[in-house]
Order: sequence, then C-alpha cells, then structure tokens
Amino acid sequence: MLPEPYRLHHRAEFSRTVRRGQRIGRRDLVVHAFTHRYDEIADGDSLVRVGGPRFGLIVSKAVGNAVVRHHVARRLRHMCAQVVDELPVGTDVVIRALPGAATADSAELLRQLRTGLRKLGLRQAPEPALGRTPVGDRR
Repeated sequence: MLPEPYRLHHRAEFSRTVRRGQRIGRRDLVVHAFTHRYDEIADGDSLVRVGGPRFGLIVSKAVGNAVVRHHVARRLRHMCAQVVDELPVGTDVVIRALPGAATADSAELLRQLRTGLRKLGLRQAPEPALGRTPVGDRR
C-alpha cells in the first residue's frame, strides 16, 4: 500500500502536475510528472510539501466498470510503492490509466511505468534483471 505522505490529494495538485509537468504516453498508461523547485515554493505557487515523491491516479470509466477501475487503481498504487525510492523527493507523478490497463498484467504495467519515468529523466537506476544479481553483489 502507498503511505499517505506519498499521495496527491487536491485537485490543484493534479491540475498543476498535468498542465505544467512533462508527459509521456505508453501503451496502457500516460505518465505526467512535475518536479518542484525551491523558488516555486517561495513564490507561494505550490502548497506546502511534506514527504517524498507523491503519486496521483486517474482511472476513468473508459477503463471499465467500478470493480475493474478499483482493481486497476489498487495495482497501480502497489506499483507506485515499488518505485517511490527511485524518484527525486520533490516530484509529483500522475498516472492516467488507459483502457488497456484493465487487461494488462501487473508486470507489464510496472515495466511501462518504469520506462516512462526513465524517459522523463526521473528514474536513473536501471531495472534489475530477473534472476540475476548485480555485478557488485556477487559473493
């Protein structure tokens, strides 16, 4: 589950991230990201920030009925919890699920999220290969 300090709550936060941030489309997701700077906080443009990178989800009726939408949102929240340590502290991310997210498996959605964040320049660490240990961790 994604802890409370890592969530976007207010409409203004979602709007700012979608309108002023960068965007990249994947097959089943659209990732919007906005990185805060200290001069913006001083200008009073943004709300007081607490916690690390924050995530917001948009899962519209185009994805499916209420049961399907809630299932997709739960899976996306779980994925956000996995990538929270890979992002800079002052970043807001909004993930908009496209209709294909309802049928895509979780591993594919996580891969799309990570590649989207990497292409936006937010995620620097490479994805760990399944079943392999990093070169420095061999014993």
